Amino acid sequence: MKNKQTPKQRTIYWANLDPSKGSEQSGKRPVVVVSGDTMNENLPVCIVCPLSTKLKNYHTCTRIKKTKVNKLSADSEVITFQVRTISSNRLEKKIGFVTKQEHADIVQKIGQLLMY
Repeated sequence: MKNKQTPKQRTIYWANLDPSKGSEQSGKRPVVVVSGDTMNENLPVCIVCPLSTKLKNYHTCTRIKKTKVNKLSADSEVITFQVRTISSNRLEKKIGFVTKQEHADIVQKIGQLLMY
């Protein structure tokens, strides 16, 4: 990371997801850190889900409304089916945070994806 801080769970960052292949989310975009802080503090990688302002209302995506806490520019969806482990060096600027309830919903929906 450019700011050399340890990523924290529930934090939204700008991240550079390039290079990508196929249908993977790409480019510089907001991501939310879903991995636990023990992992984030001890490994040079973290688990994230990208966000998109293209709201498609997929059952397993979590809608995040723009607030002063998350500092998003528009209502967004957490694309849980694009969950990925990335180097912490890909994280650029901190944007804001998702709530504990939003994080719990993201984790629950990732669990659904892994079950079916």
